[in-house]
Amino acid sequence: MHDLPAAEALRKAAAAARRLARRCAREPRALDLLTALACLALMALDVPGLAAEDNSLNGAMATLVLAAGAATLLLRRGAPWVPFLIALVLLGWLHELTLAQFALYSLARYRGRLAGAVGVVLYVTFAYVMFTLPGWPVHRGDTLSEFLSLVVPIGALAAGVGVAANRQDLVRALQAQRAETQALQAVQQERLRIARDVHDFVGRELTLLSVRSQVLARRAAHGPCADGFDELSETARSAHRMLNEIIVQRGVDGAPTPGLAALPELAAASGRAGSPVELVVDGAAYRLSPLRQAAVHRVVQECLTNAAKHAPGAAVEVWVRVAGGRLRVTVRNALPAGVSGPDPAGSAPVSAGTGTAGMAERVRTVGGTLSAGPRAGAYVVEADLPTGNLT
Repeated sequence: MHDLPAAEALRKAAAAARRLARRCAREPRALDLLTALACLALMALDVPGLAAEDNSLNGAMATLVLAAGAATLLLRRGAPWVPFLIALVLLGWLHELTLAQFALYSLARYRGRLAGAVGVVLYVTFAYVMFTLPGWPVHRGDTLSEFLSLVVPIGALAAGVGVAANRQDLVRALQAQRAETQALQAVQQERLRIARDVHDFVGRELTLLSVRSQVLARRAAHGPCADGFDELSETARSAHRMLNEIIVQRGVDGAPTPGLAALPELAAASGRAGSPVELVVDGAAYRLSPLRQAAVHRVVQECLTNAAKHAPGAAVEVWVRVAGGRLRVTVRNALPAGVSGPDPAGSAPVSAGTGTAGMAERVRTVGGTLSAGPRAGAYVVEADLPTGNLT
């Protein structure tokens, strides 16, 4: 029983260390500073030997020299050759190998495999020259075999780890670029869908306007307003033709995006898939324009798809409310098992991906905003947009 507080303290310390590591990963300068401090801490172990045998420096001067050498690691991202050259200086002067490990790793990671290989060759060659000169310390290798077994693995291993990290960086960069490209493609596809909806909805109204104008023109035949009705009908037809020319290559086939009347069908389909939906829609919302109803439908459709994909079986709550000239859409579903808290660190968002970019683009086209993220043990998507003129 007495071990429980200690175990709890260890868990808290491990969690704090993980949070610090994630924060440092997001702050490159902080990570570089920690790297330099770690290198200095390792080199500080050699300070007594440096002051006693290798040179005439006392302990304080040796510490300052090593601190200056470790500080060059702050330049390792933009100028990794600087710490590498300083490492060679310390190798020749103080026979210090620690900085060379960090420098070779940094060189390989931030300049690639070729630079890492060149660095290893230069490092081993320089170290061998120092070994053949008088004054090489015994603890750094008395015979050639001992020297090679110490120096070569240090350089090769450090550069090899750096090359592996460089490849991981490239993979992450490619993944980020691919995700960005997919998000842009999703936005473009949503814009094409919006163009199709505008074409269908507005084109229908223009057609009705043209027909009604022709009817009124016939009723007012030979009257003073007949020419005006004919002109209005021709203007509507011209606008419809122009709309067709603008969106003729919209590239998305199919029927226009349905409106609020199709939400019960979406909810029923989600329930059949194992994710029950509680749907609440204000009556006033059915008086929204077709484009705004289509925006609501797209938001709800994407949220239900994401909930089924990332939190299967979780109940989903959907509210569509109209108040104060604003339309608010809220979709809420529980986070997957094992993910909790208001902002679960390290967990993938339940509703992230290209669909979110498409939803945001659809909402922006009608003057609204969209937010999505974990909140109080659930994933919440909120859209806020003006109602416009209710029909």
